[in-house]
Amino acid sequence: MTQGELLLLVYDELVKRLKLAEIELGRQQYDTFAEAVHRSVAIIHYLSDTLDRQYPISRNLYRLYEYFCYELNRVEIGRNQKELTRVTKMVSELRDSFRQAEKNSTAQRMEASL
Repeated sequence: MTQGELLLLVYDELVKRLKLAEIELGRQQYDTFAEAVHRSVAIIHYLSDTLDRQYPISRNLYRLYEYFCYELNRVEIGRNQKELTRVTKMVSELRDSFRQAEKNSTAQRMEASL
């Protein structure tokens, strides 16, 4: 697996946990909701910790990850479905961007090897 593929697996797990949190909040299963939110925050911390800070985009991603954690803490405290859905959408879009970048990178590597 490439680093990009591993990153996508982590993002897939993050989106899965956020969607689980949405479902559990809707079902008023607050213990499993809180557990899913905590796991999501832990994944975001992992993503933040693995950033290569020598690149300018890493600073932007770091701030975005901080924002996600801040919002998820607020979501957990207030049990706010609307904000949880908004954060889930933002994380999904970021994952999709990384997925497209990985596809482009793979295509470039294949062209270069020909």
